[in-house]
Amino acid sequence: MHIKKLIALFILSLSLVNCKERSVQIIRPQIIPLPNSVDVMDSFFTIDESTGITCDDNLKVSSLFLKDFIESGSPIDLKEGNEIQFKLDKSLKPEAYVLKVSKDGITIKASTDQGAFYGVQTLRQLMPVGLENGTFSGKEISVQALTVKDEPQFLYRGMHLDVARHMFSVEFIKKYIDALSMLKLNTFHWHLTDDQGWRIEIKKYPKLQEVAAYRDETLVGHYSDQPHQFDGKRYGGFYTQDDVKAIVQYAKERFVTVIPEIEMPGHAQAAIAAYPELGCTSTGSATNEPVEVAKKWGVFEEIYCPNQKTFAFLEDVLDEVLELFPSKYIHIGGDEAPKTRWKNCKHCQALIKKEGLKDEHHLQSYFITKMEKYLNSKGRQIIGWDEILEGGLAPNATVMSWRGMSGAVEAAKSGHNVVMTPTSHCYFDYYQSENEDEPLAIGGFLPLEKVYGFNPIPEELTTEESKYVLGAQGNIWTEYIPTEKHLEYMAFPRMLALSEVVWSQPQHKNYKDFVSRLKNFHQRLDALDINYANHLYEIEYETEKIDDEVYFKLDSNLSEGKIIRFELNGSEPNFESRVYAEPILIDKSMEVNAAVYKFNSKEKLGKTFIQNINYHKAVGTKITINKQPHKAYSGSGAYGLVNGISGSDIRYGDKEWLGFWGEDIEITIDFEKPTKINSIETRFYDSQGQWIYAPTVYEYMILQEPNEFLQDTTFVLGLPEMAKEPRFRLLNVKLSKIEMGLYDEITKIILKVPNYGTIPVGKQGAGNKAWTFIDEIIVN
Repeated sequence: MHIKKLIALFILSLSLVNCKERSVQIIRPQIIPLPNSVDVMDSFFTIDESTGITCDDNLKVSSLFLKDFIESGSPIDLKEGNEIQFKLDKSLKPEAYVLKVSKDGITIKASTDQGAFYGVQTLRQLMPVGLENGTFSGKEISVQALTVKDEPQFLYRGMHLDVARHMFSVEFIKKYIDALSMLKLNTFHWHLTDDQGWRIEIKKYPKLQEVAAYRDETLVGHYSDQPHQFDGKRYGGFYTQDDVKAIVQYAKERFVTVIPEIEMPGHAQAAIAAYPELGCTSTGSATNEPVEVAKKWGVFEEIYCPNQKTFAFLEDVLDEVLELFPSKYIHIGGDEAPKTRWKNCKHCQALIKKEGLKDEHHLQSYFITKMEKYLNSKGRQIIGWDEILEGGLAPNATVMSWRGMSGAVEAAKSGHNVVMTPTSHCYFDYYQSENEDEPLAIGGFLPLEKVYGFNPIPEELTTEESKYVLGAQGNIWTEYIPTEKHLEYMAFPRMLALSEVVWSQPQHKNYKDFVSRLKNFHQRLDALDINYANHLYEIEYETEKIDDEVYFKLDSNLSEGKIIRFELNGSEPNFESRVYAEPILIDKSMEVNAAVYKFNSKEKLGKTFIQNINYHKAVGTKITINKQPHKAYSGSGAYGLVNGISGSDIRYGDKEWLGFWGEDIEITIDFEKPTKINSIETRFYDSQGQWIYAPTVYEYMILQEPNEFLQDTTFVLGLPEMAKEPRFRLLNVKLSKIEMGLYDEITKIILKVPNYGTIPVGKQGAGNKAWTFIDEIIVN
């Protein structure tokens, strides 16, 4: 961003003299998402009772929004006049705008009402936050003089919300849309149906409201907790068609397109519970076994049977959906569709043979293609999760790539549009902090900085192929998010980071600058009563090997006037603790306690950072792995397995856990000099609901020069005693006294870890490769 003149304070006070001196408060530009260019000038414009507003006919929605914002948030009533002007400029791109504030007035130029609306959202951030909730009582609003020229990087800028697992009020959905529009996000992906509930009224099929919309009870705690416990409370509800119409209209007035998702062919258990004839049996007719709306999370075997009765049902449903949603795209799901029912269904097997299909994956492609043709005949296009690539992609489909980047690459290279939403950067139901008091989440670890660093263009694509990447979307799945405040906590501020990913030009982005602007934006979120997560003063760390020594480094994106104080003996840091100035040498076991303080102040900011460091015999050794960790879960790299720090007990995506998808790995630890060892220990994450499977066996070799000693084992990994929850498998090789005598001169350890393999039928992610996650390898 080019700024001709920086203003040093958040609130710039200027003094002017007319008949008498008066003090004027002007908001410093701290805009999110970051505009393309901002030129700041040495003056301001004052909005008061004499200010008039006018607009060209094509820009009425945006001008009315600004008028309502000012009048509802302050005592000021705008008149008709030319001080604030909305002008049509056909030379600008559809979502672009130019905002100019001078001492004489405010002008917003755009070629569309949508572009002008985004200009209003920028202007909004130059005004007092009291306007957001009606607490501003002044009779004047002074706006910094500047020129903003701006347009988005991507066409598709979205946020998703799952209301099937937990449902949220119509008013909250509108509040959610308000937040999207404020951040210049233009798409709301509304996940309306799933195994745990059907949330949209379909008048032709009343049992969808009577049966599919309600589950008898809900899982308590995490899916990995055993045995499963339930709350015994009936849960559910649905949005009436009038509710939907009101939400769609509300979004339209804020230039947000609502894309409905009606899941098919999988995630259909709720619908099949209402209408069992939609499912499969060995005879192709309705099952005799009762199906109920799912009470716990995961993937279930129930799937729509691809027969005429099912297709008629789905076409009827879509007819009503199309009447409610004018969006170009209709999302048809397509993900996590187990094929067991189809494999055992006579009708399905006969259909595969009749249509000359290769297998059940191609039967899914047949199913999706049939639904696509129907929607295309109605003037709409389908969008689906990246599983719709399996068995061949429907001709005009757009792919939403969630299982990484590979689906996006495949689709774009074949000429299909793509929306990026990989779990690694866009799943906001993942944990965002390593604090132990974080609310329960599905797992994973997605901190704010990782979201901000996302590049939606896969590096494998050429410049021409990258044109098929429409943009990106943040997803919020709500299995573990039962309340509106909890949902806001998971969405904010990561939604703000995503808004900058999809709107701002990458060459202008800077995380520390974003954090500075975010601190200011917190005031606006407070005024809007949005329950955001605030981890800005949390200390982060990294380890670094320099020559043969390992160092521990602390960082907190410190702004001016902030310092870190720390202790190494496990005690709470205080005003007299040492000030962190350089990396800490790891030459013994220690507990680092650190906190952010204001300079020359006893005031502590944020929570105390605590990290245990276990200085064992492998710390700082040379380590190699025959396969690279997955890009999304590469942690600190191979070296992170011997840096003295163990991974989180609940967040497998942190800096210490290394993740490998479907690969056998071989890890080699080289000691600089012959070393005596007594034990080898590590642990593997085991959370099958997230497709993570600990290996069941391993092999290890301990080498000693000049002789080589080999030991093979088929040891079955057991639960560690220290685990509070059954999410780990422990590899613990304790050598006997006789063996220890043999291992006085060890130079190398080789650990072979086979991948679990394909996830079995009946489990979440069935048919996909399993993940392997490994933690610190401790050698004593």
